Amino acid sequence: MMGFKSFVSRYFSGRFCAFPRAGLCLILLSAFLITACAETQLVVHATKKLQPKVEKKTGTYKVGDPYEINDVWYYPSVDYEYDETGIASWYGKQFHGALTANGETFDMNAISAAHKTLPMPSVVQVTNLENGRSLKLVVNDRGPFVNGRILDASRRTAQLLGFEKQGTARVRVQVLADESRLIAYQNSPKELREEEKIKITAVERDVVTSQSLAPPPGEQGNAPETSKNDETAPVLRSALPEMGDAETLSAIKEEPVDPVVSQKYVRPTALYIQAGAFTKVENAYRIKTQIARISPAQITEAKVGAQTYFRVRIGPFRTVEQADSILDSVINAGYKNARLIVE
Repeated sequence: MMGFKSFVSRYFSGRFCAFPRAGLCLILLSAFLITACAETQLVVHATKKLQPKVEKKTGTYKVGDPYEINDVWYYPSVDYEYDETGIASWYGKQFHGALTANGETFDMNAISAAHKTLPMPSVVQVTNLENGRSLKLVVNDRGPFVNGRILDASRRTAQLLGFEKQGTARVRVQVLADESRLIAYQNSPKELREEEKIKITAVERDVVTSQSLAPPPGEQGNAPETSKNDETAPVLRSALPEMGDAETLSAIKEEPVDPVVSQKYVRPTALYIQAGAFTKVENAYRIKTQIARISPAQITEAKVGAQTYFRVRIGPFRTVEQADSILDSVINAGYKNARLIVE
């Protein structure tokens, strides 16, 4: 008796199945295909069942107490004027599905980040200073506890900002004060809401903006005028009136942070190691002399308000890898607060 495979082969070659038998051939072929499809669906269904399901958990508002990691103390605090530059890294699969520091479920495919001291959650604007990409996201975790890093982004955030493959990027991190107040209220326990009565003045919504990037090295161009506090001239799409009434605030619906990438103008940056900043120049010279055996350093002056600081710095460095190597040596020599500076 002819096997089924031979039957199908000869049918399609045109050497078998005359017209009267075509109906029978089609029936048998259909039965074969239906069986194959059913088996495939069964395998897919079984595979889905074997995949672990990640239960999503919602976190709560948390600032946290001072804590120590690797002999370095960190002091979490509410800082609505936070605006820093530095190096960002990213984390993903190893922590996917685990709980963040404020009790949320970490999703490497969501838009979020970890920070050492900002309240959780906080809303920040992160700008990649190497390509001008900028993204609004929520801080909901602690970290990164690696020398010279100020932010640990989720994998999806790194993809959108354009540094997933290289692993790190020079970034600027700015707290969005009004949106951070709002999200703090929405994630606070009811009793804390009534006690604090957090005030909201206005909340800016995402606006896509476009600006020219810096011209290639060696070429001149007219860069758009910008300022530190308003680089993309955002337009206020909607606003909330000033209020401190807890009942009114509780009626506001939380709006998720959309993964909208804007393009900002960015200038070339320089990468340094700052061993310390001192109000007395003699202290700065002492530190400079002590770290000279590691690498030559310079002292620069900087004013913060009416106060002059004398900063001890090494660099500039061309790559993060070069800076990391020297930074580890400086920290191991006893300067635990040494950090990478992007200017």
